[in-house]
Parts: sequence; C-alpha cells; structure tokens
Amino acid sequence: MTKLSVNINKVATIRNARGANNPDVVKVALDCERFGAQGITVHPRPDERHIRRQDVRDLKPVLTTEFNIEGNPEPEFVELVLQVVPAQVTLVPDAHEQITSNSGWDTKKHIDFLTEVTKKFHEKGIRVSIFVDADPEMVEWAAKAGADRVELYTEPYATNYPNGREQAIAPFVAAGEKAKSLGLGLNCGHDLSLENLAYMHERMPYIDEVSIGHALICDALYLGLEETIKRYNACLK
Repeated sequence: MTKLSVNINKVATIRNARGANNPDVVKVALDCERFGAQGITVHPRPDERHIRRQDVRDLKPVLTTEFNIEGNPEPEFVELVLQVVPAQVTLVPDAHEQITSNSGWDTKKHIDFLTEVTKKFHEKGIRVSIFVDADPEMVEWAAKAGADRVELYTEPYATNYPNGREQAIAPFVAAGEKAKSLGLGLNCGHDLSLENLAYMHERMPYIDEVSIGHALICDALYLGLEETIKRYNACLK
C-alpha cells in the first residue's frame, strides 16, 4: 500500500499568524497518525515562516510513523537533519523567496553536490529522496547521485488533470517506470488532492509514498481531519 505522509506546514502557518501555540503542531501531527496517516512531513525554511527548527526537534521523539524532512540542503538544514535523524530526508532545490516548491533538481548539473550530501545522510542511516520533475533523465542522474528514492513534482499533473487525465499522467508513468527499472523507490507530492490522487495511484500503484499538505488541510476545514485522512487513504487502496 502507498503510504500517506501528511505535510503539516499549513498548520504551523496558522499557528504563527497569532504567535502563540494554537493550533499545536505536535498535537496535530499525533492526531494525523492516530487517524491513519503513515507518515508526517515537514519542510522547514530558513525564515521559519511555518515549521520552525524547534518544531522538527519536538516532533522526532514523539512520532511513531515515518518522519520526512524536506528542504534545500544548505548547511543549516543539513545540520538540523543530521541532529534529528528522521527516517527520510527529501532534497528540494528551494530558493529562499519561493512561496512553495515549483521545480525539481537538475540532477545532472548538480550531480557532485547531490552525491556529496547524499553520502552525509547515508552515514547517519537516513533514507534520501531527491525531488525531480517527471523526466526520466533526471531520475537516472538521481540514481547516480546515490538516492534511495525520487519524489516526482506533481503540480503539472494536478494542473493538467481536468483537461485530460491520460495525457496528464503520461510523463509521470514514464518517470515512475524509469525509477522502478533503476531500483529506486518512488514518492510523489505537490497539489495532489481528493480529485486527482486515486487516478494517479490506479496508474502507478507502485508509488511508495505521497506527501500531501495544502489540499489535505483545506479539506479538513470542511470534513474534519479524521474524515479527510480516511478519504485520502481510500484513494490509495
């Protein structure tokens, strides 16, 4: 079964708007696990505009499912991940000013850097996933860098899905098959929702994990968190 990892960044955004601890990020993460999520994802950024570095430290000892930390492997991020030692680190080429991730790595261009940082995380026993576009060449170079998995950037799939789902999924199937052929695990994330997730899973049942935040938290405002997680898990069966 494909695992659902809930990205709780948006919960931290709401908390930070008022400066106190409501909603409590740790409590929400534990509730997500209790309601059936098989993982928790956070993406701490340098300005701490949502998840803070202390949140990452607070979450690690209490989570019972897989902990995935995403981010640009700059020195401060690398240091944090090596201290916390999550199950997985996802390397994302975010610029500081980006609102959200909007592209994958050029793994061929950055092969030396990605190989070096992947080795550091492997020395701590941390699984490494590299965030890439749905391009078989980028998947291949991620494998050469030593990655255990790739995460496909799925915003283009979500955007094109209403105009023709077969055409929208095609490059992702090609990239996913390439990952399988190279022995890489496969994650997917970004703009996946109750509208488009089931079809992606139908066409790519070998996906190891989907990481979903924005749409899931928005749905929870209407459906409640427990019901929302139940519906997302239903898309993955």
